[in-house]
Amino acid sequence: MTKLPTEGFGFERLAEDGHARRGRFSTPRAVIETPCFMPVGTQAAVKGLLPSEVEATGARILLSNTYHLWLRPGPELVARFGGAPAFMGWPHAMLTDSGGYQVFSLAARRKIDDDGVTFRSHLDGQKKRLTPEESMRVQRLLGSDVAMVLDVCPPGGSNRRDALEAMRLTTLWARRSLAVPAAEGQGRFGIVQGASHEDLRLQHLEQIASVEVDGRGFDGLALGGFSVGEPVAVMYELLSKVAHLMPRDKPRYLMGVGTPQDLIEGVRHGVDLFDCVLPTRNARNGQALTWSGRVNLKQARHREDDSPLSARCDCMCCTGFSRGYLRHLFKAKEMLGPRLVTLHNLHFYGALMRAARAAIEASEFDVWSRRTLAEMRAGDEIGPVDPGSARQRV
Repeated sequence: MTKLPTEGFGFERLAEDGHARRGRFSTPRAVIETPCFMPVGTQAAVKGLLPSEVEATGARILLSNTYHLWLRPGPELVARFGGAPAFMGWPHAMLTDSGGYQVFSLAARRKIDDDGVTFRSHLDGQKKRLTPEESMRVQRLLGSDVAMVLDVCPPGGSNRRDALEAMRLTTLWARRSLAVPAAEGQGRFGIVQGASHEDLRLQHLEQIASVEVDGRGFDGLALGGFSVGEPVAVMYELLSKVAHLMPRDKPRYLMGVGTPQDLIEGVRHGVDLFDCVLPTRNARNGQALTWSGRVNLKQARHREDDSPLSARCDCMCCTGFSRGYLRHLFKAKEMLGPRLVTLHNLHFYGALMRAARAAIEASEFDVWSRRTLAEMRAGDEIGPVDPGSARQRV
């Protein structure tokens, strides 16, 4: 079993501005300034980037996925390399998803019962059984700093009956997850469900926040089941009602969200941690995210443009290459294009979160956020964001 250092796990609130909060989340491997964005390394790799390049964006924690590493290469092999961070050469903290998102995204390939989930592997069709206990076992072997409990994520727009059933199973599995002996130095986060029903969200928050086994509760709480098809306005309204009521002395994590606008709204309502594939996935499709909104590098307008993606960015992409050259790389299908824009997008997300932290410290978050959102809308090249589009991954 991979062992982590035993000291340094905790959360400290440093400043607050309305519900927005500036904090410091410490794990055995890293000190993470919050609010922060966690780049996604689903299969123990942030697509196209070296760990040192991810580190240079300011990231000190990233996300990897239990389900995918469980199927390939297998957690026992990862453990022989010293755990997932050592396996991929990442020197800082890691959070592992539990496989719960795949309960949603692979609905056609799984069956749920009270004990757990039976999947047909999307790789080879092999039948696999994932229970709360198995998820915790796999995450112990992966050696992450934070292990998420197995949950049931209902689709956006789910009716009350389906939302209540997802809540029931998520609470049942949360208790079973806590009953599994904790890996040394590994924290565990509970997950709040409830679909788009405000009263059910509040009810489930109370349930999950109160779950304890042998006097131990969760080290942090997450909001799951967002950006899964519900309108963006509905998500923001629910965040305004629920996020700031999560425990004040623990990290608050909004799972699978999202766009730069989503991050700003989440911070406004008290969220500390975010993850999403959007900045890396969109980069591979030629879409850069900037202070002036989204840039579509495949558009002809950039063919002769010698300006950088963003004059406000000091990443390698913006200081070394023009929009015209980047467009050429995408048209020629050169792999350097997606690499450079991925690097830029993660730099931008890191800078966005640093600016949010500074605004909170200065008690100027509302003014800063409104100005920033207006600038992004004014310069955006693409148009309205599709509701629920941010979290499209297996």
